[in-house]
Amino acid sequence: MKKIELSTGTIIAYEEAGSGQPIILLHGYCGSHRYWDEVMPLLAPFGRVIAPDIRGHGKSSASESQYAMDQLADDLMELLDELNIDQVNLFGHSLGGYIALAFAEKYPERLLTLGLVHSTTFPDSEQAKEGRLKAVETIKEHGISSFVDGLIPKLFATEHHASKTLQLRKAKEIGYGTSMRGAIGCALGMRERPDHITVLERLPIPVLLLAGELDGVIPPEKRFPIVKDNITAVTLDNVAHMGMMEDPQTFAASIGSFLKRNEVGGSV
Repeated sequence: MKKIELSTGTIIAYEEAGSGQPIILLHGYCGSHRYWDEVMPLLAPFGRVIAPDIRGHGKSSASESQYAMDQLADDLMELLDELNIDQVNLFGHSLGGYIALAFAEKYPERLLTLGLVHSTTFPDSEQAKEGRLKAVETIKEHGISSFVDGLIPKLFATEHHASKTLQLRKAKEIGYGTSMRGAIGCALGMRERPDHITVLERLPIPVLLLAGELDGVIPPEKRFPIVKDNITAVTLDNVAHMGMMEDPQTFAASIGSFLKRNEVGGSV
């Protein structure tokens, strides 16, 4: 585990594997770099894989505020600058995808490719916004562990709970490591995020939209919002919202195939 202090005083922790063209993996809400434990070795042959802990998650420090997606994108930008990395292949899972879209909007010149993993360009619906506030209430009243216990099973397909007990347990353990400030700050930030469909409309670089067939969080109508020549849409069979843990081999193969098809010269 490596750590870097940003100019804001925030400590960002990260793990890395491999060498070559940078591949950034951003985890989802109440996750950490450990979401990618099975995937990182499989992607290492394709480049230098870097998996940061988002502010307030894992081993990264938290702050007392609402975490706007732009703010979290700035954290990533400063991390890349500190690591002397010019351009990256950026893949974001769920919350990580929202951050990746904000990054693509602010810093498109820093991207080689973009991947949204079990994520969407759409903003929260009014119902989802109410759900964010209820999540904040639950965390404040009952603590992060109680909230995570309710959240994680929804990320895996119900019919797989019996066969994915180890993965469920690991995801919960990872979630318990989220700070209350981080969970609340990101919930409020996700609630206010804008519609980012125009980001995909404008981006000329290769884009991967990776969805799970059984995903109960991102419904089918929100998975592939746009069709363009530079966009690759892939649905993982028999997978819900946690493809990197439910079927890491197929998940990594999909990303690896995308990277191989879209090899471009980037600087490190």
